[in-house]
Amino acid sequence: MEATLRGVGVSHGVAIGEVRHMGTAVLEPPAKQIPAEDAEREQGRARKAVEAVAADLMARGNLAGGEAQAVLEAQAMMAQDPELMADVDRRIAVGSTAERAVYDAFAAYRELLAGAGEYLAGRVADLDDVRNRIVARLLGVPMPGVPDSDEPYVLVARDLAPADTALLDPTLVLGFVTEEGGPTSHSAILARALGVPAVVALPGAGELAEGTVIAVDGSTGDIFVEPSEEKKAQLEAAAAERKAALAASTGPGATADGHKVPLLANVGGPADVPAAVEAGAEGVGLFRTEFLFLDDSKNAPSEEKQVEAYRQVLEAFPEGRVVVRVLDAGADKPLDFLTPGDEPNPALGVRGLRTLLDHPEVLRTQLTALAKAAEGLPVYLEVMAPMVADRTDAKAFADACRAAGLRAKFGAMVEIPSAALRARSILQEVEFLSLGTNDLAQYTFAADRQVGAVSRLQDPWQPALLDLVALSAEAAKAEGKSCGVCGEAASDPLLACVLTGLGVTSLSMGAASIPYVRATLAKYTLAQCERAAAAARASDSADEARNAAQAVLSGE
Repeated sequence: MEATLRGVGVSHGVAIGEVRHMGTAVLEPPAKQIPAEDAEREQGRARKAVEAVAADLMARGNLAGGEAQAVLEAQAMMAQDPELMADVDRRIAVGSTAERAVYDAFAAYRELLAGAGEYLAGRVADLDDVRNRIVARLLGVPMPGVPDSDEPYVLVARDLAPADTALLDPTLVLGFVTEEGGPTSHSAILARALGVPAVVALPGAGELAEGTVIAVDGSTGDIFVEPSEEKKAQLEAAAAERKAALAASTGPGATADGHKVPLLANVGGPADVPAAVEAGAEGVGLFRTEFLFLDDSKNAPSEEKQVEAYRQVLEAFPEGRVVVRVLDAGADKPLDFLTPGDEPNPALGVRGLRTLLDHPEVLRTQLTALAKAAEGLPVYLEVMAPMVADRTDAKAFADACRAAGLRAKFGAMVEIPSAALRARSILQEVEFLSLGTNDLAQYTFAADRQVGAVSRLQDPWQPALLDLVALSAEAAKAEGKSCGVCGEAASDPLLACVLTGLGVTSLSMGAASIPYVRATLAKYTLAQCERAAAAARASDSADEARNAAQAVLSGE
């Protein structure tokens, strides 16, 4: 009998196929003591296994390229972490086997990550995967991974590690469903980059029986178990209609009546630029610069290295707009040379702009590098600060930009509710706002964005979050300035219409989402978007808001 389940849709499209479950390694090796004379041999076994797994992850990254490569290289660095290896050696020295020492050392590290802010908590799945691969190699059992199948299927798992997601074969893996994860997890980001329909945070996903036919709607988050032929036909027709609309939609983003809504790309470095250009991005709405700093957590990159990387991105968008976020370090992205290691609650401590104001030389070097990178280029450079709380923060950032001789627009990210509530005050110091909806939701609802158990509160359709977006957009309009959205909310085509109706002036998203958003915006007038926005804000839950907006736009 057909049944409907609801998770969180994170990658557009429809997939219909049989369930196949992800294979897992033997997770917990037996606890047995070894004689002291075997310790050195066991330590050698552990090091060889770690090196082999790190090399495998690097090789997978080289094959995958792009964003996946950066993710897998980060995993390889996890495997080789010197402190972790020192802990493994210590455990073996007091009698553990190599596999048990690895298992226990990673378990201790896992607890630290789980309590260290949303970004690091979100890397727990990555750490588990590294542990499982090392332990599997030591035990001589198959690696965890994608099942072998000659026929296409829908992959179901508790969670998916980047090493698995990055090399999925879209001709075999029609889509995937996970029990855990969220819209900003690595798996979700990579699924969108691959164009594979995906639903995460589906309670009971692991209970779907092997071989059961399911239909996955990655746009709505709906899972139809044993769908009828009629339901399959409806879903396939809807998917075909979306595909046709995508092919027909080109050019700058705009509503049906010509109201312009620039569609920009989120990029994490030069490797992401080709996909953004191919998708028709009108510029970059969020250029994350952390990739330069995370290569070496003990030293800041040189000015020359920064100039080279920034210029590669700026050159790709002549006459386009490129919005650069200065380093967002602390809490979720700790750096040894910048961030304190003993904060009781790092997510609410010294992070983002607060970190940079404590280390003005790091901010000055980055701003100077941006100024030099933009010299002679016909690009509209804009630079913004993360985690701005009030006018004092905004003024400090603008003053630093001017002191560095930066010829660009200066802006503030709205990620803290206080910034939305006092947006007009902040706009006395800066020229634009950019809403980071992921963090704004997290701080508004006290709900870690990587914890599936509170995914209801991370939903960007939450009316309270829409209220904060509206406040920011209204303040920007009153001041004659711009207010964009660069969080995951912008990648939802229906929500993009609502954000436009709230007064947002640009939308920035992963490159793969741009065609979907462009095609959907082109179907509706600005007045329709405004009515949909009003209906969503009048609702009392995320589901009600989504349904109310859909009803307005579909004319129901």
